[in-house]
Amino acid sequence: MTSMNDNGVVAGPESGRTSASHRFRRLAGTGFLATLAAIVATTLVAASAQAVGVDFEVPDGGETIPLSGFAVVTGFFSVVGVVIAVALLRWSARPAERFVWTAVALTAISLVPPLLSGADTATTTALVGLHLVPATVMIPTLARSLRARTD
Repeated sequence: MTSMNDNGVVAGPESGRTSASHRFRRLAGTGFLATLAAIVATTLVAASAQAVGVDFEVPDGGETIPLSGFAVVTGFFSVVGVVIAVALLRWSARPAERFVWTAVALTAISLVPPLLSGADTATTTALVGLHLVPATVMIPTLARSLRARTD
């Protein structure tokens, strides 16, 4: 249903609020699919690393990181990335640019713990690589989605 305001302008269901909520839903949907892809990719790379002999044993606790641990952590932090992207879409004039800067900085920070873990070289290298796998899925996908919504 449409109505006319005092200026004679017809306001229908395609108001700014509807298009904004549509943009958020599309970004969230894209983020959800990218999160699933990041989880699968990271878990497959971790399984491949285990198959060639990487043990993922971290000396601090002496425990081995299970494949499910990679999936859960990847999923959690990918969702955090989607939340950041949605917030930037809402409150930033340049959400794609700000998202890339923020995500790259957070990815760089995430590389510090594997380097300080005291694990052997193979495990450390694999862990660093496993931080980069979901970043290569999530960052470009969400940045592209943010650009498409703001043009």
